[in-house]
Amino acid sequence: MFTTVVDGDSLTTTFVRENTIEIDYFKNQIDTSSIRWINDCEYILKQLNPKNKQEEKSIHIKILTTTDSSYTFEFNTVGDSKKLRGTAYKKH
Repeated sequence: MFTTVVDGDSLTTTFVRENTIEIDYFKNQIDTSSIRWINDCEYILKQLNPKNKQEEKSIHIKILTTTDSSYTFEFNTVGDSKKLRGTAYKKH
């Protein structure tokens, strides 16, 4: 589960990752992405059924730190130098 604030609203994405697939649940929508691992801490997400040009762009994710119940990561659109950070928490 990952929560972020956009324009003052707290938005939560729940995701399930299995092997080379990630399924995201966000705002009553379900998206599926392929996962290509670069190494143990970095991977590329690519939406399998993009609905627009923005969704066609791959996302690079780099895991920075981990705990028993969370990990902190940095992410950006592939080719974009602007990186954002987040923390994902294991759902109990």
